Amino acid sequence: MGAGKTTVGKLLARRLYRDFVDIDEEIEKAFGLPIPVIFKTHGEKAFRQKEQELIKSYSSQPLLVISVGGGAFLQEENRNHCLSNCTVLFFDISWDSWKERIHVLTETRPLLKGKSLEEMEQLFRERQSIYSANHSKFQVDRYEAIDAADYLAESLKLSWDIHAPQT
Repeated sequence: MGAGKTTVGKLLARRLYRDFVDIDEEIEKAFGLPIPVIFKTHGEKAFRQKEQELIKSYSSQPLLVISVGGGAFLQEENRNHCLSNCTVLFFDISWDSWKERIHVLTETRPLLKGKSLEEMEQLFRERQSIYSANHSKFQVDRYEAIDAADYLAESLKLSWDIHAPQT
């Protein structure tokens, strides 16, 4: 949550000539409501069900760059489906860097509403262990979004070249 997945993901998709899908945006389209209102009127359970449905659908399609919400990997089924069907990049961010973004995050993230800084840190730390299930970890603290996208695009292209069948 708040590590720059959407911002970097859009830039990365452009560099890889792929389409970009933000699962949270797709959920908002499906409900016709912003996420905080979905949580308030339909509840987190309805949100998570739609999230799971969309993750399964999009992650089964080739050649997409997908951003999943910070809570998506809390569901084992989502985590396993993504790990089996996609290259999962974990955008790791330090607590200190994340803390600098809190003022922006609390407005759009229902799970942060009304939480103390200590409660937010606990949520942050709990999720870090879940995010350890990935194919590659990328430390975002020292990168601007455009530099992160460039670095990731080059790394992915190199990886694909290494794994390409030799003729």
